[in-house]
Amino acid sequence: MIFPSPETPLYNHPLPQIEQWLREQGCQQDEKQLHCWHVQRSNWQAELSLDIEQIIVRYVQAGEGGQDIQRAFKYSLSREDIERAVFSGP
Repeated sequence: MIFPSPETPLYNHPLPQIEQWLREQGCQQDEKQLHCWHVQRSNWQAELSLDIEQIIVRYVQAGEGGQDIQRAFKYSLSREDIERAVFSGP
């Protein structure tokens, strides 16, 4: 699958390309809630949700006292910027 350049805003990517990109980042799609994705790294894990206007990321038990950390990234950001922000961890 050919992707637009990394500097292209995510809203210019068709959904199948976004899904493929998430798979390439090691994410797994939830079988029941198809807009939800899970990713696990050696020192953190997160749940991603493809919302209408943004990607919502919840880093599980990554905050002080084991609290979840939630961040949201608008689709107007480039794929490269979102990749750096989300997959660098909490």
